[in-house]
Amino acid sequence: MSSILYNINFQLNRLIPVTTPLAVALGLFLPGVFINLRPFVIVLFGFMTFSGALKLTARELGAAVKNPVPILLFFVSSHILMPFAALLLSSAFISNPDIITGFVLLFAGPTAVSGFIWVSIFKGDKALALTLILLDTMLAPFVVPVTLSVFIGAKVTMDMSGIALSLFLMVVVPTIAAVALNEFSRGKIPQVICPAVEPFAKICLILVIAANSSAVAHNVRFDDFLFWGIALLCIILTATGFFLAKLNGIASGCVTKTKSSGEKSASLVIAGGLRNNSAVMTIAVTFFPEAAVLPALLSIIFQQIITVIMGRILIKKTAE
Repeated sequence: MSSILYNINFQLNRLIPVTTPLAVALGLFLPGVFINLRPFVIVLFGFMTFSGALKLTARELGAAVKNPVPILLFFVSSHILMPFAALLLSSAFISNPDIITGFVLLFAGPTAVSGFIWVSIFKGDKALALTLILLDTMLAPFVVPVTLSVFIGAKVTMDMSGIALSLFLMVVVPTIAAVALNEFSRGKIPQVICPAVEPFAKICLILVIAANSSAVAHNVRFDDFLFWGIALLCIILTATGFFLAKLNGIASGCVTKTKSSGEKSASLVIAGGLRNNSAVMTIAVTFFPEAAVLPALLSIIFQQIITVIMGRILIKKTAE
């Protein structure tokens, strides 16, 4: 049975670039079906986070924190430079303040928990990747509202406490629970339950994306020039995030006067380039006008495909 579940999970991992856009399509074209899942999105997302964090350990966190420079550079680029770039670029081409807010929210969001899958594929530093995912996830309820307040607080009314609580329930609580379970059982419980939990978490991801997409289906017009303009900006900004993350590895080596390893560089590229757009989309649907959801919605369609391309360009040697 475990071998069957392992094979299912392996295939689902390989199909991520396909299943995520498919989930968007399901929500957009069958909104009457998937809108019924909206009340359960936080629970489903919490389970996804729990699954992704089951293999995290405090020891790995401590080992990576010994060299804080890459972590600090990651936070500067991910939560200051990229949201600022998103604000500048979207403001230059789009006049709708809600869509601009959506772009800032998207690139202020935490790194994707699923990034660990890509770090494994590209043979990156798993300890550093886990540390970045854990810290960014746990600090998200504080970092995201502050970032939004700094960049767009004067333009948009936001429920800061609601955003923080939602992120806390979706990412922090399940992360702490998963790490605690792993630590107290010395890795035995995750070893037993991961084969069953991981494929179900991938299914939860599809359901969450479809449910969030269904909430804005009536607002999406494929014949609208603005829609495709948003899509192009998503692609440009996402690619920019990966290139900026690559520079982090170089800067880290310069600051510490050591040559950045290919493994560390790969982890920084993946963690810095990916965004937890499912969490961002959930926040946008819950707390912002419908137009603010569009950047996260379109990011879901393109992000995994861009990850494959950027991975081959920026960390090709590591992958080989």
